[in-house]
Amino acid sequence: MRILVIGGGAREHTLVWKLNQSPNVKEIYVAPGNAGTGLIAQNLDIGATDLETLAQAAEGKNIELTVVGPEVPLAQGIVDLFHSRRIPCFGPTREATKIESSKVFAKELMHKYGIPCAQSRSFSSFDEARAYLQRQQPPIVVKADGLAAGKGSIVAQSQEEALEALSEIMEKRIFGAAGDQVLIEECLEGNEVSLLAFTDGKTVIPMVPACDYKRAFDGDQGPNTGGMGSYSPPKFFDEVMTNRVKDTILEPTVEAMAKEGKPFKGVLYAGLIMTLEGPKALEFNARFGDPENQVMIPRLKSDLLEVMLAVIDGTLDRTKVEWSNEACVGVVMASGGYPGSYTTGFPIEGCDEVDNDILVFHAGTKAKGGTIYTDGGRVLTVAAMGKTIAEARSRVYLNLPRIRFEGCHYRTDIAAREQS
Repeated sequence: MRILVIGGGAREHTLVWKLNQSPNVKEIYVAPGNAGTGLIAQNLDIGATDLETLAQAAEGKNIELTVVGPEVPLAQGIVDLFHSRRIPCFGPTREATKIESSKVFAKELMHKYGIPCAQSRSFSSFDEARAYLQRQQPPIVVKADGLAAGKGSIVAQSQEEALEALSEIMEKRIFGAAGDQVLIEECLEGNEVSLLAFTDGKTVIPMVPACDYKRAFDGDQGPNTGGMGSYSPPKFFDEVMTNRVKDTILEPTVEAMAKEGKPFKGVLYAGLIMTLEGPKALEFNARFGDPENQVMIPRLKSDLLEVMLAVIDGTLDRTKVEWSNEACVGVVMASGGYPGSYTTGFPIEGCDEVDNDILVFHAGTKAKGGTIYTDGGRVLTVAAMGKTIAEARSRVYLNLPRIRFEGCHYRTDIAAREQS
């Protein structure tokens, strides 16, 4: 098959790497891709949100499957467009993607169908939201309704912090139109974990659980990022808990979306918190995670192409999805200054100096004249497998210093809590 993967991050590099292992793959194109995908597939200089040009390229190259990585083209309706052109596309429709593109929609769905979650109120008026906030006891969560690159959720430890977050979202519009509405939620306590699932709209098959790290610096300090690293599996989340979440959150959500006339097919990502009352949903995403994908997909033993085709064809109930018992740890190497302002264009050295079985997934990179340069905030995810989290973690941190570029920074405590 000829496949088109849309996106240019480490998530997409991981998907291309895995799809390439299928005996049924002939060619893979990536739009726009990065220096890493360019080594194992053919990059196309087309932005992930240029939907019409992407559709024309898919038709021109006789693409038989398109895989959409990022959330923005999904929210723009790329799956609907490709289906109208009879191009098979893995991912949810624009209406189904509302479970991610509108936190207000997702929360109203959870309340309506009794899916365990935090209590919340939504507002489209800044004054009403502020008045409500002033009656709440911190800590409290303030969320922008729309897409905000993983940075639209603020856990405020004081009234002042909550009011500042509200002002930035609704008055200063730091997330643009994503701040037209806000959610104000109770702050739940417990370990957070991501559990994703393949679904064809009827059958739900959970993947392996993973934990990610949003804050920029060690000890969960600093500003929110798109994610600085992850690991799988967490010791506090076993197969029994996976099945419990499948029964109480994942399957009821897929059923609810169908009842609402928005059947969901693709990857449903549940961001969970393990409370004393049991697991609750913090939010949903409509696609593979980043950086979680970089530690989950290496654990997938099954043919990813076969699973994706089963999702599209509605035959997931007849598909077996197997996972490795090994652990995986991934650490993001970022540009100096990220997630604030940063400079790109620095040469990256040492990617060929890591151990043979270390995985280096590219994100913000570009190739020029045989040299690879930094080209984004999150530059690489370096991942390793091991019999235990401790073994995988030690192997990652042994290899990280071998890769060098100016201003590089990364967290040194990814998965450290799993060793205590």
